[in-house]
Amino acid sequence: MAIDPSRHTVSAVLDRAAAVHGAAEALVDGEVRLTYAGLRSAVDVAARSLVSMGVRPGDRVALCAPNSHRWVVAALGVLCAGAALVPINTRFTAAETLEVLARSRARAFVVEGTFLGRDRLAELEGAALPEVVVRLPFEWAGADVELPPVEPDQVCDVMFTSGTTGRSKGAMSAHRQSLAVAHAWAECGSLSAQDRYLVVNPFFHTFGYKAGILACLLSGATIVPQPVFDVAETMRLVERERITVLPGAPTIFQSLLAHPERPSFDLSSLRLAVTGAAVVPVALVERMQAELFGTVLTAYGLTEAVVATMCRPSDSPRTVATTCGAPVAGFELRLGEQDEVLLRGPNVMLGYLDDPEATAAAVDADGWLHTGDVGRVDERGYLSITDRLKDMYICGGFNVYPAEVEQALARLPGVAESAVVGRPDARLGEVGVAHVVLAPGAELTEASVVEFCRSVLANYKMPRAVEFHPALPRNAGGKVLKNLLREENK
Repeated sequence: MAIDPSRHTVSAVLDRAAAVHGAAEALVDGEVRLTYAGLRSAVDVAARSLVSMGVRPGDRVALCAPNSHRWVVAALGVLCAGAALVPINTRFTAAETLEVLARSRARAFVVEGTFLGRDRLAELEGAALPEVVVRLPFEWAGADVELPPVEPDQVCDVMFTSGTTGRSKGAMSAHRQSLAVAHAWAECGSLSAQDRYLVVNPFFHTFGYKAGILACLLSGATIVPQPVFDVAETMRLVERERITVLPGAPTIFQSLLAHPERPSFDLSSLRLAVTGAAVVPVALVERMQAELFGTVLTAYGLTEAVVATMCRPSDSPRTVATTCGAPVAGFELRLGEQDEVLLRGPNVMLGYLDDPEATAAAVDADGWLHTGDVGRVDERGYLSITDRLKDMYICGGFNVYPAEVEQALARLPGVAESAVVGRPDARLGEVGVAHVVLAPGAELTEASVVEFCRSVLANYKMPRAVEFHPALPRNAGGKVLKNLLREENK
């Protein structure tokens, strides 16, 4: 079902939500509880305030803040003022933040005060900043100014990728695109006004912002932000707010399932979990379905396409555990050279900001987005991601996809996380090295891990070495930095 054309801008969606769900809770953040009518009013004030500060249609406004009601009001205010939103990762260093501000040529910068022990604005003292700087919390004052009209094809947001190597790129989406992918996500998850959605995924990420905030606006669900994932606090919020929807990365659900105090919380309100990654262990999905949620779905997307495929509630547990669903949001899907996943459709990004060369490298002349992911497609058109193209290595003439080895390791008791990379080998070309994080209290040896792999994997897939780590190296977006692990193993 296509999204109603009258809802092709975020401001129009917010107007409709206020009209339809006015007295219902839109946003719950601690003591702050806003109805949809109250949220619409707060956003209107913020938008008029930004316009009075000099923000104009087409300008870009950067926002660096944790998940909170302040982020939601500021972000929607930016969009209703006709500007494009540029979310900044709160884990970025001052240098990384300055790079995004400079490259986006932001007219305004909205930044949280102290968060996680850091005053990000103070860290930028003396640097060249946008002409308008707003420090949160801030008392927005809606001036007597007109808000500009917003068009569906206007740039809605510029999301900078969190690439594991090289310089990040700013993927641009129009209002109609950001809303269309959010609508597809909400429809597959059967999101409704009865749902209460705990958003643990950072708002600065497409998942938290588009599959979170925008999906709730489209469906009338209640947004409950959590600024930092803490498993005990998550369980308290689920119990207190009767949370029904809890998407997140696999590690969130692993933490919930493993927490010793889980039985003391009432988590019975939970109905839907959506997760996704190159590796979502089958064993994890099975436990989630058995112990926490009525429905578990997997999905696949990336900054340049956001929600590309998704399972449906009617899919079997095996389908959910072994695929990431069929195309949604108007996407076409096919496999290119080396089984690279290619996507085409109306919701592929507009392009990378001020980077036509990178745009041309990512989206070919026929409109296909080259994702860099390797996959397979079954007879029903359901996609399974097997790995990143750049992570594949060749052992003895055979392609090895580390994700497959990591899936196997996830079934070994005592393994909390793993990352497999290739290293040069004089005889075989490359062999695998498994970098393993043990679960608390677990004891495993290199020999026991290798022996387990020998029992479940073909010989060429079996890692030849195992290294144990207290934690895996990650970038600011949470992705494992396999390039660093490869450097260690050269």
